[in-house]
Amino acid sequence: MDDSVAHTPGRDYSDEFPLDPGLIYLNHAALSPWPRRTAMAVQQFAEENLRHGAQHYPHWLETEALLREQCSDLLNAPAADDIALLKSTSEALSVVAHGLAWRAGDNVVISDQEFPSNRIVWQSLQDDGVETRRVDLTRGASPEQALDASMDARTRLLAVSSVQYANGLRLDLDQLGALCRKRGVLFCVDAIQSLGALPLDVQACGADFVMADGHKWLLGPEGCAVFYVRPQVRERLKLRQFGWHMVEDHLDFSRQDWAVAAGARRFECGSPNMLGIHALSASLALLAEVGKEEVAARVLSNSAYLMEALSKLSDIEILTPQQPGRYAGIVTFRHKRVDPADLHRRLFARNVICAQRGGGVRFSPHFYITQTQLEAAVAAVEEATQTA
Repeated sequence: MDDSVAHTPGRDYSDEFPLDPGLIYLNHAALSPWPRRTAMAVQQFAEENLRHGAQHYPHWLETEALLREQCSDLLNAPAADDIALLKSTSEALSVVAHGLAWRAGDNVVISDQEFPSNRIVWQSLQDDGVETRRVDLTRGASPEQALDASMDARTRLLAVSSVQYANGLRLDLDQLGALCRKRGVLFCVDAIQSLGALPLDVQACGADFVMADGHKWLLGPEGCAVFYVRPQVRERLKLRQFGWHMVEDHLDFSRQDWAVAAGARRFECGSPNMLGIHALSASLALLAEVGKEEVAARVLSNSAYLMEALSKLSDIEILTPQQPGRYAGIVTFRHKRVDPADLHRRLFARNVICAQRGGGVRFSPHFYITQTQLEAAVAAVEEATQTA
């Protein structure tokens, strides 16, 4: 997890992101703008529907299959058959939470920093006698140690975000996966704040379940999410939704007997989101073209620059952990005398698109954001706080 190596910027990919002049987009942890090729894929798909309807549906199925391959490559999954395409991270988390066979007295361990999606779904199991343990990540020598210390013989599953949405804390997934394997605990990773920004190897970290929406660091649309299930635990998830798309011979509509699909498609009960599939496939093609390591190097370089530059401003406090390996694409900060909501409003008025999170303002630049834009964002912070 050592990210201290400096990165030299290369192609800026501004041709793929023709944002309005003067706009500094630092909000990829919320919603990303689409790359040009993604917008064109959506336009072409719409035009094809307008002119031909579903005449070329077999070709659409090829794009669906391609997207599974792209997601498999992105995660280093054993096979594309281990990938389901769902509506959202929340849906995938619900498939896990309400698919496992729980017993009264079981517990799930999460952190106290999780986005509501990775908290509410586990708390919904309380009527079944399942306890959700929210762990203070600061109460140990490391966040991983704090989580490990909260697990016991009745812990069935550890559910964490790879990167916390508010302060940008990055967890060591390889270490957590090893701890789970040692304890015989299932390992579930909400990867929405890292997938597309940093490499994630599901085999190396031993994750049983990984899920991520497409609309943040994957640069895609809302309504299309990747869901990985380790093949060895697939049968442990009881299906709660049924339909034509989740059976083995799903294109044989006249067949009266049916069997659940052997692969992860079993978790897709109905018609696929073909519009979202075409868009997300185009976005992943761009990320693959740039390369996982190059994307990660640029994202980390952007974050490191922001933390250093912002910390030099008067009365600015960086809330994101600054140690190499502990941050990703999120930089959250606050001013000692300017209310975060007020500072966020002032930055928006200066065309710096960001978010108010975790008691501060959150910047989240992707790989294509240039240093010139970052410098302008820092200057906007300085200007917005001068009258404090």
